[in-house]
Amino acid sequence: MTTSYLLNETKNDAPNGNTVASLVKQDELPLPMSSTSSRRSPSMPSYGSSSSSLQELIRVITGCAINILSSIGIIFLNKYIFKKCHIKTMTLTAIQMLFTSVGLLICLQFNTFTRKQIPIQKVLPLSIAFCGFVVFTNLSLEYNTIGTYQLFKVLTTPVVALISWYHYKTKYSRAVALTLIPVVVGVCTHSVNDIELTIFGTIIASSGVLAASIYQVWVGEKQKEFDMNSQQLLFYQAPLSAVLLIPLILISETFPTYSTTKEQRNAMMAVFVSGILAFVVNLSVYWVIRNTSALTYNMIGHMKTISILVGGFMIFKDDLNIRQFFGIMLTLFGLFTYTFVRMSELNQLPCKSWNYVPLPITPNSV
Repeated sequence: MTTSYLLNETKNDAPNGNTVASLVKQDELPLPMSSTSSRRSPSMPSYGSSSSSLQELIRVITGCAINILSSIGIIFLNKYIFKKCHIKTMTLTAIQMLFTSVGLLICLQFNTFTRKQIPIQKVLPLSIAFCGFVVFTNLSLEYNTIGTYQLFKVLTTPVVALISWYHYKTKYSRAVALTLIPVVVGVCTHSVNDIELTIFGTIIASSGVLAASIYQVWVGEKQKEFDMNSQQLLFYQAPLSAVLLIPLILISETFPTYSTTKEQRNAMMAVFVSGILAFVVNLSVYWVIRNTSALTYNMIGHMKTISILVGGFMIFKDDLNIRQFFGIMLTLFGLFTYTFVRMSELNQLPCKSWNYVPLPITPNSV
């Protein structure tokens, strides 16, 4: 069977509108019973052996790495702010979204992206989902045990896959679905301890899972729907989310007072640095979901949890028992197999014979 190729130009996410050329098969090989995702991101075509494909892969890996490192940094800094500076979660979140808005205004002045007009009511559902995610997650932590909180948080992964599959018709192969099992079981093994279910706590935690899952899926889908890049959409969502959080803050949270000027200065410095990190995190979240998928971003979230646990053990000498070690290894196995399967299905593995649809072997191929 001969296969011909057509030249396809895929628009880059960059604001200058450059295009990247790639080869697309004119006659696709027949798919097996379990098909791969039918909604591939424009930035992730089937990779060949060209240098542009390698550069695109490196760009995606770099974006994911930036998200992981900045997220880990802001988690530790936020813990310091909550404990030492006595600033509540929603207040800090609103401040960080304002920092993100200011950062995007600065980026706009430097022409890193162009502002695209869109009615506020179209972005409002995304902002409401974000606020619901923040509020219900905090309430879940308040009214549930840590183990119950972690258990429901892990459920975000299958719920994201379910929403993408049912509502947006995203198809996952059987191999991808199977890789979710060791990830979910592994995270539960190393994170979930004391589980106590109450009716109110379960309702709150379930609402948090649903809001978080919808937000993560919408981040990717709304960028496609509105034909906007990460900066363009976040330019509207960040300030709107901050405004929506203000009434909730006034009702449920109090502002801290400091006895010395030094404490006040330290708090202001910590909040300032967290605002800068939040700008990087928020931008990278949009970018990663746009260039991969909501499910892949969720998997990256589990990688952050593993990194924090291992980092605490190596740096701070935190206790790590056999059950936690087994859970970490199981989670890493699931993350590795998920990455391998997805790269295989998207034809991205360096060894061409491992790819889902093997490319023609050339003298320079591995």
